[in-house]
Amino acid sequence: MQDNIDLLLDHPLGALLGYFTVAILGLVVFLSFFEMVTKYNCWEEIRKGNVSVAMATGGKIFGICNILRFSIEAGASIYETMKWSVVGFLLLLLAYFLFEFLTPVFSIDDEIAADNRAVGLTALLISVSLSYVIGAAIF
Repeated sequence: MQDNIDLLLDHPLGALLGYFTVAILGLVVFLSFFEMVTKYNCWEEIRKGNVSVAMATGGKIFGICNILRFSIEAGASIYETMKWSVVGFLLLLLAYFLFEFLTPVFSIDDEIAADNRAVGLTALLISVSLSYVIGAAIF
């Protein structure tokens, strides 16, 4: 059975589908965790037109996928890519908590929920920027 899976993943189309599946599953799982640690409901706020939440969430999506991209470019197997995505997610989550901790004069979550676009943009840029650092450190 494992030999058949390995043969499938060695084919370019099989590899594409494997990496794509890892990316989609990773996004669903990791965004669910981000949803649990924020004070607001991301998708409800986006539905209402909260641009700050959309920017912050978009930064998280880009950050997670960018880390996956670096992993794939480094020649990591699908299984290694899954591991790197977890490591990258944990580091992005740590960055989120550090951002909140290092701005004690106001709450990042409250500002984003209130559609403070400067804070939303900063959150986006932190996620995107750190994803390049994390990704470059892979392999």
